[in-house]
Amino acid sequence: MQILLVNDDGIYAPGLRAMSDVLKELGDVTVVAPLVEQSGVGHRITYLHPIMAREIKDETGRYGWAVDGSPADCTKMGVLEFCPRRPDLIVSGINSGANVGINVLYSGTVAAAIEGAFFGINSIAVSLAQGTPPDYHAAGKRAVALIRQILNREERQGMLWNINFPDTTEAGPKGVKVCSMAIRRHTDTVEKRIDPRGRPYYWSGLDPLRNHSLEPGTDVCELTNGYATVTPLHFDLTDRGAAGAWESIPLSFPC
Repeated sequence: MQILLVNDDGIYAPGLRAMSDVLKELGDVTVVAPLVEQSGVGHRITYLHPIMAREIKDETGRYGWAVDGSPADCTKMGVLEFCPRRPDLIVSGINSGANVGINVLYSGTVAAAIEGAFFGINSIAVSLAQGTPPDYHAAGKRAVALIRQILNREERQGMLWNINFPDTTEAGPKGVKVCSMAIRRHTDTVEKRIDPRGRPYYWSGLDPLRNHSLEPGTDVCELTNGYATVTPLHFDLTDRGAAGAWESIPLSFPC
């Protein structure tokens, strides 16, 4: 199996290294990651200037490719340029921090997986909460176990999955819950501070988990309760209910 591994935390992120090591149990791994951290950039792509890339080597030889671009750029470059053959699987992560609820729409980690699904390739985003010192290797081993099960049971191609692990504990997650993405955010805050020169500056998104309503059966709630969450996603944003209701309503331009 040919696997493309990408992320948004950058080529030197510990989660990427851990995922690279454990994914070798499933097949040949090609690593393509941003040169610098690209967290929270969503599905940004580069098209107004060239994309630069360079090979990164470690003590064992070739490690991967560092791309001066976004996570979605990395997926595109990996599929079209750097993988020796078309990938059978694309994995994005392990991200430093959970990607659940509305934050999925901001996430560069998830965007990289979405770009893989655009190509019709099964793509999986993997993230680890950071409330305690993270154990990326343990999360990677658990992620591989879940990925094996998903691939064995899912016959469709181009599927998109989002996996999140709770804070690292000695006992590990309480279990695994297949659940929906939380979509209700009850609050959002911007924290105002003053710099030494008396000028205001602002921090946004300091505690995204607590901003969400804890609705039972959603990724935010189950992750908060100590479970690993698995959420199937799709990128078709069409409101089909509204589209169906409007099909019989004539619309026209004014005369």
